[in-house]
Amino acid sequence: MADMDTETAVTAARTADTAALTQVVAALEHSQRNELPEEFIGLFRHDAIWTTGHGRRLTGRDEIAAFTREVLPGAMANRTVTYEVVDVLFLRPDVAAVRAHAQYRTLDGAPEGNPGSPLYVMAKEDGRWLLTACQNTEILPA
Repeated sequence: MADMDTETAVTAARTADTAALTQVVAALEHSQRNELPEEFIGLFRHDAIWTTGHGRRLTGRDEIAAFTREVLPGAMANRTVTYEVVDVLFLRPDVAAVRAHAQYRTLDGAPEGNPGSPLYVMAKEDGRWLLTACQNTEILPA
Protein backbone atom coordinates (compact mmCIF):
# COMPACT_ATOMS: atom_id res chain seq x y z
CA MET A 1 0.00 0.00 0.00
CA ALA A 2 2.84 2.43 0.79
CA ASP A 3 4.37 1.88 -2.67
CA MET A 4 1.04 2.71 -4.30
CA ASP A 5 0.73 5.89 -2.19
CA THR A 6 4.27 6.92 -3.14
CA GLU A 7 3.61 6.24 -6.79
CA THR A 8 0.39 8.25 -6.67
CA ALA A 9 2.17 11.15 -4.98
CA VAL A 10 4.99 11.12 -7.57
CA THR A 11 2.46 11.01 -10.42
CA ALA A 12 0.53 13.93 -8.94
CA ALA A 13 3.74 15.95 -8.49
CA ARG A 14 4.82 15.23 -12.08
CA THR A 15 1.39 16.24 -13.37
CA ALA A 16 1.56 19.53 -11.44
CA ASP A 17 5.14 20.17 -12.55
CA THR A 18 4.31 19.43 -16.19
CA ALA A 19 1.49 21.96 -15.98
CA ALA A 20 3.88 24.50 -14.42
CA LEU A 21 6.49 23.88 -17.14
CA THR A 22 3.82 24.33 -19.80
CA GLN A 23 2.86 27.60 -18.12
CA VAL A 24 6.46 28.86 -18.43
CA VAL A 25 6.30 28.21 -22.18
CA ALA A 26 2.91 29.99 -22.29
CA ALA A 27 4.43 32.97 -20.43
CA LEU A 28 7.29 33.00 -22.92
CA GLU A 29 4.77 33.09 -25.77
CA HIS A 30 2.76 35.84 -24.06
CA SER A 31 5.81 38.02 -23.42
CA GLN A 32 7.03 37.60 -26.97
CA ARG A 33 3.63 38.21 -28.59
CA ASN A 34 3.11 41.32 -26.50
CA GLU A 35 6.72 42.54 -26.75
CA LEU A 36 7.26 42.51 -22.99
CA PRO A 37 11.04 42.27 -22.50
CA GLU A 38 10.99 42.37 -18.69
CA GLU A 39 8.44 39.56 -18.48
CA PHE A 40 10.51 37.51 -20.93
CA ILE A 41 13.77 38.17 -19.05
CA GLY A 42 12.15 37.24 -15.74
CA LEU A 43 11.64 33.66 -16.98
CA PHE A 44 15.42 32.99 -16.94
CA ARG A 45 17.74 31.94 -14.14
CA HIS A 46 20.45 34.49 -13.36
CA ASP A 47 23.13 32.19 -14.83
CA ALA A 48 21.11 30.87 -17.78
CA ILE A 49 22.61 30.10 -21.16
CA TRP A 50 20.72 30.51 -24.43
CA THR A 51 21.61 29.91 -28.05
CA THR A 52 19.27 31.82 -30.34
CA GLY A 53 17.77 30.42 -33.53
CA HIS A 54 20.56 32.11 -35.49
CA GLY A 55 23.33 30.69 -33.31
CA ARG A 56 24.05 33.67 -31.07
CA ARG A 57 25.25 32.40 -27.68
CA LEU A 58 24.09 34.36 -24.66
CA THR A 59 25.39 33.73 -21.14
CA GLY A 60 23.70 35.02 -18.00
CA ARG A 61 20.50 36.96 -17.50
CA ASP A 62 22.26 40.30 -18.05
CA GLU A 63 23.40 39.33 -21.55
CA ILE A 64 20.01 37.77 -22.30
CA ALA A 65 18.35 40.97 -21.07
CA ALA A 66 20.47 43.23 -23.26
CA PHE A 67 19.74 41.10 -26.34
CA THR A 68 16.01 40.86 -25.55
CA ARG A 69 15.63 44.60 -24.98
CA GLU A 70 17.30 45.17 -28.34
CA VAL A 71 15.35 42.70 -30.49
CA LEU A 72 11.93 42.19 -28.89
CA PRO A 73 10.42 45.69 -29.14
CA GLY A 74 8.90 45.94 -32.62
CA ALA A 75 9.52 42.28 -33.45
CA MET A 76 5.83 41.40 -33.45
CA ALA A 77 4.56 44.49 -35.31
CA ASN A 78 3.17 42.50 -38.23
CA ARG A 79 3.18 38.97 -36.89
CA THR A 80 2.64 36.76 -33.89
CA VAL A 81 4.07 33.49 -32.60
CA THR A 82 2.74 30.27 -31.12
CA TYR A 83 4.47 27.71 -28.90
CA GLU A 84 3.25 24.22 -28.08
CA VAL A 85 4.93 21.89 -25.59
CA VAL A 86 5.70 18.61 -27.35
CA ASP A 87 7.75 16.62 -24.80
CA VAL A 88 8.75 16.87 -21.16
CA LEU A 89 11.59 14.76 -19.77
CA PHE A 90 12.31 14.97 -16.06
CA LEU A 91 16.06 14.58 -15.51
CA ARG A 92 15.53 14.95 -11.76
CA PRO A 93 12.48 16.07 -9.81
CA ASP A 94 13.77 19.67 -10.02
CA VAL A 95 15.25 19.62 -13.56
CA ALA A 96 13.32 19.04 -16.78
CA ALA A 97 13.97 19.22 -20.51
CA VAL A 98 11.03 20.67 -22.42
CA ARG A 99 10.80 20.47 -26.20
CA ALA A 100 8.35 22.76 -27.94
CA HIS A 101 7.09 23.51 -31.42
CA ALA A 102 7.27 27.19 -32.35
CA GLN A 103 5.77 28.93 -35.35
CA TYR A 104 5.75 32.57 -36.36
CA ARG A 105 2.45 33.53 -37.97
CA THR A 106 0.92 36.40 -39.87
CA LEU A 107 -1.71 38.40 -38.04
CA ASP A 108 -4.27 36.31 -39.95
CA GLY A 109 -2.78 33.14 -38.44
CA ALA A 110 -1.01 31.76 -41.51
CA PRO A 111 2.43 30.19 -40.87
CA GLU A 112 5.34 32.51 -41.62
CA GLY A 113 8.80 31.12 -42.25
CA ASN A 114 10.10 27.80 -41.01
CA PRO A 115 8.85 26.38 -37.71
CA GLY A 116 11.18 26.06 -34.74
CA SER A 117 11.96 23.31 -32.28
CA PRO A 118 13.22 25.01 -29.12
CA LEU A 119 14.61 22.95 -26.26
CA TYR A 120 14.37 24.41 -22.77
CA VAL A 121 16.11 22.89 -19.79
CA MET A 122 14.40 24.28 -16.73
CA ALA A 123 15.33 24.12 -13.06
CA LYS A 124 12.92 24.45 -10.17
CA GLU A 125 14.05 26.98 -7.58
CA ASP A 126 11.99 28.02 -4.58
CA GLY A 127 8.98 26.35 -6.19
CA ARG A 128 9.36 28.22 -9.50
CA TRP A 129 10.51 26.72 -12.81
CA LEU A 130 13.11 28.88 -14.59
CA LEU A 131 14.68 28.69 -18.03
CA THR A 132 18.25 27.52 -17.48
CA ALA A 133 19.76 26.19 -20.73
CA CYS A 134 17.95 26.98 -23.96
CA GLN A 135 18.52 26.24 -27.65
CA ASN A 136 16.30 27.57 -30.42
CA THR A 137 16.51 25.56 -33.64
CA GLU A 138 14.89 26.38 -36.96
CA ILE A 139 13.40 23.36 -38.76
CA LEU A 140 14.58 23.50 -42.36
CA PRO A 141 12.54 21.90 -45.14
CA ALA A 142 13.65 18.35 -45.98
